[in-house]
Amino acid sequence: MNTAFTILAMIGPTEIIIIAIIVLLLFGGRKIPELMRGLGRGMKEFKDAQKNDNDNDTESKNEK
Repeated sequence: MNTAFTILAMIGPTEIIIIAIIVLLLFGGRKIPELMRGLGRGMKEFKDAQKNDNDNDTESKNEK
């Protein structure tokens, strides 16, 4: 786990700009908003599912 944090800590602004340029070249300007929209929907669904799971756990504990 420490190695993942170390790798993330080494990424600076220059590397982020290079990665953004590569993504732009690979996917094009028109495709990126679609990808981000899909990513946002996926994150929202994940959070909703997680919230529903926590609600179900709370209800089952109250029933006991």
